[in-house]
This record gives sequence, structure tokens and C-alpha cells, in this order.
Amino acid sequence: MAFAKMFFLFSKFQQGVGVLAKSTTFAKSPRQLQYEADINKLFMFTSYNRLGRDAEEADAEEIIEMAGKATLSEQQKQVQENIHYQLENFCASMDEILLLDNDRTEELKADNVPTADKPLVPETKPLKLAQVSKLLKDRIGYTLEVKPSLIPHKDAGQGCFIEGEADVGALLAFYPGVIYPPGYPNVDAQNSYLITRYDGVVINAQPWGRGGESRQLWNGSFTTPEVRTDANVEEVLEMRNPLAFGHFLNHPGKDMDPNVMVCPYDFPLSEMRMRTYIPNVALGDAPVLKTLVLVATRALCNEELMLNYRLSNSERRPEWYTPVDEEEDGRRCN
Repeated sequence: MAFAKMFFLFSKFQQGVGVLAKSTTFAKSPRQLQYEADINKLFMFTSYNRLGRDAEEADAEEIIEMAGKATLSEQQKQVQENIHYQLENFCASMDEILLLDNDRTEELKADNVPTADKPLVPETKPLKLAQVSKLLKDRIGYTLEVKPSLIPHKDAGQGCFIEGEADVGALLAFYPGVIYPPGYPNVDAQNSYLITRYDGVVINAQPWGRGGESRQLWNGSFTTPEVRTDANVEEVLEMRNPLAFGHFLNHPGKDMDPNVMVCPYDFPLSEMRMRTYIPNVALGDAPVLKTLVLVATRALCNEELMLNYRLSNSERRPEWYTPVDEEEDGRRCN
């Protein structure tokens, strides 16, 4: 199969990353090296996914060749475009599921300025999250479910599972919640639902929880784990988003491998028709939402999703943590 060839070549690339990591050229910026390695992977995976199931072996080889030649900025741009392409398809599917009828589709997709005839929160079909989830699976081939983890450890708790099938490079999940700029002083460091992008942006998923059963005005204030001074931040969001469960992914247990990776995605707020399906609000003004999504690193079918947490060597690791790659852990946090 084409992907088997791609995976073989990708493994060779991984070996090259290990060699580069030991080079004195990169010794001063191991974190940047890891970031570039991750973008390179995302470039290959998401580009291959965009080709679809009819991709040929030559297509895979061409992508890997491009990954070796393209600059970091070129790869970042392509990853953004690939994720945005998938997001457009997801949002179109959610519109089909939730909007009332074809006659009102364009009206409901219009900007969020309320009028006498159009309330701020548009009316949608009275479907529960479980119903939306099933209908989404029928359209895109997969959905997510939160249930007890299969990791054999007493602290495993809940896990996030894919129901259905997804190809390598598929956008599987959003990391929902409140987005804080780098250095924001009031984020609770003890909150286990925090995640940090390479650029220092922090996302707190605790307020999102498991979403909700309606489309509503949301400002991230369901719970208040930290001091909030930007109480006016609010958006009309679809709380019945079946993929907004990235915060329930576990680190793989012993003898298990991660099957997803995080991908920084900057959602342009100019895309007002898609905004309601992005499960985040941000403190401060910016033309984009600096979000994170989770991408499949191999073909998946009815299994638990696992993410390498990359906990630093220097911090006290919990009992349940088994390193996937010690070098990656060190580079990610330096």
C-alpha cells in the first residue's frame, strides 16, 4: 500500500531527526528542533490525507521529497491549509445536521449581528449531543466517545475513543476551552486540563467539560479555576461538538504507542460561517484564534486515542507516566 511505503520512508526521516538532535548545530535550540520535526510530520501526514484514499505510492514519495525541501514557513502554511480544508468539510457536515432547512441555511450562516428577525443565537434542530455524534459518524466516518480508559493503571480514569475509522492525517479532535496569551499570570498551574503550544499560548479546557446540549452564548465561565478579568469575552458556540474532547486523551501506558499528535492551528476569525464550531474563546483581541487540534499519525479504527504528553525530564513525573521518547521529552521542554 502507498502508506506502507510512506511509513517506511518516514521512519528513515525519524532516524535523521535523532541524528540532528545530537548535532552541535542545534544544541542551543532543542525545543525549536523538536517543533520543526513535528511540523515536518504534520506536513507529511496532513498532505497525504488530503490526497484521499486514491493516493498512489508516487504521491507519498513526492510528499516526503517536498518535506525535505520546503522551508519551515512553507510547511507551516501548508499544514494550516490542510487542516482548514478538513475543518471546512467538518463544518459543512455539522451544518447539514443542525441547521433547520435549506431555505434558511444562508441566513443562519450570515454574520452574528442580531436583528429583530434574527436572534443572536440562531435556532437549530433540537438534537442532543449523542444524536449529533451519531449523525456526524454517518457523514465523515468517525466520531468520538468519552468512556473509561483501557490503560491498565488505577489513575487512568476516562479516555477518549474514536468510533469508526479515520485515515492518517485526519483531524480527530479539538482542544476546547479558554485561550490565554503567553505569560498570562492567572492560569492555575495545578489544573490538569491545561495545554501549552510551542509559542507559549495556553488553553484551559476545564470550563468546557463535556460541552452541552445546545448552541449558546459562551464566555468560558462554566467554572472559574482562575481569576478572570476579561468577562466580556463571549461567542455563539455549538456546544454539541462531537470532536471537542481533545482534553480527555491519555498518555499511552506501558507497551502502548501514541496514535495522535497535537497540531497548532490558527483559525481566522474572518471565517464567520465556521466560527460557531470552533470550541474556544480567547482573551484579548487578535485576528485569529490560536487553537490546537489533534491529528491521526496512522489509520485508526474503534480504539482509544493516545497522545504523548512529553513530560520534561526535570519535573517530577507521576507514577503512571512511561516515556515514549526520552530525547523528545527533553527537547520539547527546553
